[in-house]
Amino acid sequence: MNIQKLLRNNIRDLQPYSCARDEFKGEASVYLDANENPYNSPYNRYPDPLQWEVKEQISAVKGIPAENIFLGNGSDEPIDLLFRAFCEPRIDNVVAIEPTYGMYKVSAGINDVEYRKVLLDVNFQFSADKLLDASNLYTKIIWLCSPNNPTGNSLNRDEIVKLITSFDGIVVLDEAYIDFASEASFAVKLLDYPNLVILQTFSKAWGNAAIRLGMAFASTEIIAVLNKIKYPYNINILTQKHALASLKNAKQVKKWVEILLEERANLINKLEQLPLVQHIYPTDANFVLVKVNDANEIYQNLVDKGIIVRNRNSVSLCNGCLRITVGTLEENKILLEELAK
Repeated sequence: MNIQKLLRNNIRDLQPYSCARDEFKGEASVYLDANENPYNSPYNRYPDPLQWEVKEQISAVKGIPAENIFLGNGSDEPIDLLFRAFCEPRIDNVVAIEPTYGMYKVSAGINDVEYRKVLLDVNFQFSADKLLDASNLYTKIIWLCSPNNPTGNSLNRDEIVKLITSFDGIVVLDEAYIDFASEASFAVKLLDYPNLVILQTFSKAWGNAAIRLGMAFASTEIIAVLNKIKYPYNINILTQKHALASLKNAKQVKKWVEILLEERANLINKLEQLPLVQHIYPTDANFVLVKVNDANEIYQNLVDKGIIVRNRNSVSLCNGCLRITVGTLEENKILLEELAK
């Protein structure tokens, strides 16, 4: 696959901005190159623009080479950058499953790119052939999310492989919830697919939503494109330092996941016993999609009690559904007691 042919002409020809920390790599005793205030160390210095120390630690945890990692201000940054790199406004288009994470569509709108939706089936699964049928010569990216949001289920792996190997553009697989799934991440096969981009995050299993750190795994050629067009210092020093501390505590993350999976099973079991619950959809994430007898009324009653879930009643194929995140034992108990009333 020739990634360069997929790029927008202006991106291919772009001469990227070169910041002071790009031109000098390593450690020095005197820094007089970036017009920084010499006082208030270490916050007076610009951070590493490519976050190599963080990437090396992620590499050790994930088993992915550091040069195949891009770090963004949340996963929303690489989502937006992929549109800007590969999709010519008002000419190109993207294809995505429906329902799924809403930011793909929003980013398409911001970048003035046609967004084509292909409905999942009744089991919330997709057909690679249907996505390919919805594409044309101007389709640059196909978006998948597995486990999917808001449905919670993992997508069929054989169909994912079929799509990646059949499509002549970029396939983005968002694995924000992969740590809660029984199936392995596609990251172990990353180097087999030059057109695959995998998104993961520190927001879910890692418990770091507040630091806004997303990960994109891809070929070195795609990573180079993202680095070329990102803002120079997109990840601040506070986020980098906190991420390094978290990466040294990977065993705690594994423990959190184990606890949340136990709580997920308990929550589903208790929800099944409530008369207002009509159906609970299978989930591989840290949330459950629940069909209830009156989603809008139940949602508002919970809000009035200070209990916030997500009303998905207006989302395609999710009529009458609430999306409930798995909380602590005490949080889940409060929710269940209120629903029982």
